[in-house]
Amino acid sequence: MNILLINHYAGSPQHGMEFRPYYLAREWVRQGHHVTIVASSVSHLRQHNPEPSSAVAREDIDGIDYVWLRTRPYAGNGAKRLLNMLQFTAKLRGMARELAATRPDVVIASSTYPYDIWPAAKIARAAGAQLVFEVHDLWPLTPRLLGGFSPRHPMIFSMQLAEDYACRHADRVISLLPGTAPHLQSRGMAPDKFTYIPNGFDPAESPRPLPAAVEARITAFAQPFKALCIYAGGHAVSNALDPLIDAAARPEAADIGFLLIGKGVEKPQLQQRAQAMGLKNVLFLDPIEKRAVPTALALADIAYIGWHDSPLYQFGTSPNKLFDYMLAGLPVVHATNSPYDLVRDAGCGTSVAADDVPAIASAIAGLARLPAAERQALGLRGKGFVQQHHSYPTLARQFLESLGAPPPASTTIPVSQRC
Repeated sequence: MNILLINHYAGSPQHGMEFRPYYLAREWVRQGHHVTIVASSVSHLRQHNPEPSSAVAREDIDGIDYVWLRTRPYAGNGAKRLLNMLQFTAKLRGMARELAATRPDVVIASSTYPYDIWPAAKIARAAGAQLVFEVHDLWPLTPRLLGGFSPRHPMIFSMQLAEDYACRHADRVISLLPGTAPHLQSRGMAPDKFTYIPNGFDPAESPRPLPAAVEARITAFAQPFKALCIYAGGHAVSNALDPLIDAAARPEAADIGFLLIGKGVEKPQLQQRAQAMGLKNVLFLDPIEKRAVPTALALADIAYIGWHDSPLYQFGTSPNKLFDYMLAGLPVVHATNSPYDLVRDAGCGTSVAADDVPAIASAIAGLARLPAAERQALGLRGKGFVQQHHSYPTLARQFLESLGAPPPASTTIPVSQRC
């Protein structure tokens, strides 16, 4: 099968996140398929963006053909980011004939924002290919609910047209979120088009060491505390880190260290708040290489992930960081009001209400008070759950089977589970 995957933000191990396109594509290549990923040269998610010397650059990464479309840089979530989206979409449309000439069997529109469905549909029609709409987050609902945009805002209005077109015209709709089917049906999707395929993990990936200076800093910071609670991921509004900072300031958390690793538009504000509050039990560190994340997690006792109290999360979540936490065998404090709660389902920690600072602090303190053996038992439940349900070889196979592709005869590259 010849697969064309369009994802503005697609990354790789050498560039940084977003990783899902890479992991799915690599598994498809291992199963004998040919995969091309079309991505923008600029993404706020990557640690290292490619630097193409021409308008279009091509690169082979682990057997995957990457096509980088050069776009203008941006920072934050303002007008320049929107212009970057539109520029990528326009360049993709301009390449439609060339991409269709490669005769893909499947064209996947997967850029989170839905504008890419229009050039993807043009390519699929010209090539006689299946058109797949992959839903990462519900856009434009996400910027409406989290960003406060009006439905009549030109960006929201145009994205709604794109989402509706995708729901009506895609041959298959793949969602990372378990509860999105009712919303997508309300936008025109036929019920039998829907398949839920969450995020996952790479069972063959080996952890790498942290830089010695980073490991030494974490170890020294953690030394005076009863336990270390870690957050490793983006620092955006949607990551709900303000409640974690407030929880760190509560008396019950005074003997717990809080380590936040990552970057994002909210990080400067979070650092300023922690400093203004005089918090000595909070440490911020820069992002680290993905393969070093398990090494950092191994230095912690508890992990945190949270969401704001928003109707957006009634559809579920599928955060990579949660799988990282669970694979590391850490008990997790999950602040959420979503009915879809992986921590609860796996029995690997404590779930509390979103934005409930006293409950977050109490849950973290409660796990810190547990004997180490009990924390370890909770963590092992999560690890076993993720290993059973969320490996990328399994998810990649399910993805293609949902399109009618026969299952591979065997796994071409055997992999061992992390231990």
